[in-house]
Amino acid sequence: MFKDKVDEKIIGYLKENSRESFVDIGKKLKLSESAVRRRVKNLVDSGAIKRFTLELGEENVTSAIVLVSVDSATDTSKVSVKLAKIEGVKNVYEITGQYDITTIISASNISEINNSIDALRKIPGVIDTNTVIILKKIV
Repeated sequence: MFKDKVDEKIIGYLKENSRESFVDIGKKLKLSESAVRRRVKNLVDSGAIKRFTLELGEENVTSAIVLVSVDSATDTSKVSVKLAKIEGVKNVYEITGQYDITTIISASNISEINNSIDALRKIPGVIDTNTVIILKKIV
């Protein structure tokens, strides 16, 4: 299906907030609600939009801190950039001490956390990790 700039903007708004109403999107694009609805239906029918998802609130999320050691011959900042692109990685910090990087990973379950950690360990230059699951957030 051919997507124009309006379709791309609609997709952008829905990526930001899939619950945003067609009326609100229409106002931003100076389109009617029915025009936005028709475009979204066409995007879904064509497969350009596969599904609408949700982001869980903090009380429904499992999080982990992963400490990462990087090979001394590898540029730590390049590893950090790659880590930030992994699904579930919320924060990446370059740190001092025994480990070079720490990441915060969040997902809806332990299996998804494990998938993110597996992807993290496959990044060239990562030589060791230490993972701790966050049990409870205090502040």
